[in-house]
Amino acid sequence: MNLALLLPAGLAALAAALLPLLLHLARRHEQTPTDFAALRWLRQKPKPRHRIRFDEWPLLLLRLLLLALIALWLAKPVLSGADDARPWIVAVPGVDAATVREQAGDTHARLHWLATDFPSLDVPSPADAPAIGSLLRQLDAELPSGIPLTVVVPATLQGADAERPVLSRAVSWTVVDGAMASVSSPVPPPPALVVRHAAGNDMGLRYLRAAALAWQTASSSSSSTQQVGTQDQPLPATTTASVWLVPGPVPAQVMQWIESGGTILLANDSTLDGFAPTSTPWRDDDGTTLVEAGTRGEGRVLRFTRPLRPDVMPALVEADFPQHLRALFDTPAVLPARVLAKDYAPMTGGATYPVAPRDLQPWLALLIALLVLVERWMATRRTRNVAP
Repeated sequence: MNLALLLPAGLAALAAALLPLLLHLARRHEQTPTDFAALRWLRQKPKPRHRIRFDEWPLLLLRLLLLALIALWLAKPVLSGADDARPWIVAVPGVDAATVREQAGDTHARLHWLATDFPSLDVPSPADAPAIGSLLRQLDAELPSGIPLTVVVPATLQGADAERPVLSRAVSWTVVDGAMASVSSPVPPPPALVVRHAAGNDMGLRYLRAAALAWQTASSSSSSTQQVGTQDQPLPATTTASVWLVPGPVPAQVMQWIESGGTILLANDSTLDGFAPTSTPWRDDDGTTLVEAGTRGEGRVLRFTRPLRPDVMPALVEADFPQHLRALFDTPAVLPARVLAKDYAPMTGGATYPVAPRDLQPWLALLIALLVLVERWMATRRTRNVAP
């Protein structure tokens, strides 16, 4: 164990230890001279020299100790090398706790669940599927480098990320019987097709309506998936994507809506100042760009590269047109998170992180508060002769 001071200049407060010494010297037992008539005729003799003497040594030492602890507290002491060196055994939820204890044997290993905050194995197994890779990396970073780590996992893991964890230590990866709770990805509802078109010009509108009808489920209706209106009608909230089929420059209010976080799909003859495509989310089978995309402020801008007519854009009448159109507005799909445990064993070679030292200030503050109470009791008790 090593003791270190983060702010050694705080020890300058030790100079305050002179204060109780001076107080005890100044307020010793006071001697009041009394004159006697018979003594005044005696020859005056030199007074003997007095030694420096302190009264109430226990109280003085306590006050000196109290000031020394305050100075040490100001220096911010930390203690390193006092970590628990017992090995760790963590179990993925879904493994039987009795099986984990059998794996531990008679050792004094620390048994925990591989879950948020690493609860003890004595508590019930967490119900949620943990992010296994992230938790392993966190535990590897928090444990000192010399502590062995054993991970007990079922045959199939839920909640794995895209790559095998790379840790700083070799891990004992033990596969046992068990099953994790299945993670069901919620099916997102179909997006609402919000279209604003020029009055008297509905070119391509029927293909968009047909795509919205294909998005409908048994619990949805055409009124919830289609909101079609002319350009003078306001746009919805920025959380709902919109289609703008109005030729010419995009109005200022629409530009402000985009910059506030909205997503809009423009017609090929709609123009937006400063629009610079950075990606191509949709190409046909020949590799021709059908929709280009870019950003504007906090929003996203998509634009058709061709008019919405089957003769110049045959994809409008193909069977997969509704799926391609919906993919422009849908959020990215959740990546698979299920993997065989034997294929997810951590690899070594990760960075080693220094373990943060233990802060001693809270414990010193508690000791100082206790000593203040003792000092006040000793300084104010009735049996004292002097109150320095």
